[in-house]
Amino acid sequence: MLKKLEKEYLIRSYECDKNGALRLVTMMNIFQDMADNHAAAMGLGLDFCLARGLAWVGANYHIQIERLPQLHEKIIVRTWPAVEKKLGAVRDFAVFDENGKNIIKASSQWILIDFHKKRPVGLRDNLPEYQVIAERAVETDFPKIADIAGTDCQMNFNVRFDDIDFNNHVNNAVYPLWASEAVGTEFRSSHTPAEIEVMFKKECRLGEKVIVETELNGLISLHSVRSQTDNRELARLKITWKI
Repeated sequence: MLKKLEKEYLIRSYECDKNGALRLVTMMNIFQDMADNHAAAMGLGLDFCLARGLAWVGANYHIQIERLPQLHEKIIVRTWPAVEKKLGAVRDFAVFDENGKNIIKASSQWILIDFHKKRPVGLRDNLPEYQVIAERAVETDFPKIADIAGTDCQMNFNVRFDDIDFNNHVNNAVYPLWASEAVGTEFRSSHTPAEIEVMFKKECRLGEKVIVETELNGLISLHSVRSQTDNRELARLKITWKI
């Protein structure tokens, strides 16, 4: 019987921002760590996929944040595969504080691909033993994120060696980091994210230069992440902020 994976994390100083809150990039990395561990426990982990020329590619994230964990706080993270789709699956996450309160909810959508052909493949055709737990952390169908209507601010980033993962492209955790910084230092210093939606579109590789164009409407920011090499859109994000 498939069970949720549960793990305790202690928030350490180097995982926090200047205000002592968990960094967004660390939160995303925790989700990836949990997903990798659970897939391995299910017998469908990285080694299994690599041996068959398969890979999971992120398509979407939808994250709801009541509050970010703080320095030295212990949290409990749970994850489970929540929905099976023809070409992929949905994996959800829930983060709880020491009192058992659910402080972060997240849902992620993944596409199973043939690693060499870079093409989606059928889930059941390749992972016939795949199971799900029919429970959602976030009730979302990952709606399309609107393109920005105008640019209020923009920021450039260089893709660093440490931004690249074992699939040889920018890790999913980096995109929310870029978007959250692209609102400007003054806004970012006085606001925290309450909801983050991410739509991944194209791969980005080492050495590319990236521009993040941002439209800011009150407490909602829309972001278009593009490569300056050929102007292809790499991702879109929508962040709802709170003071």
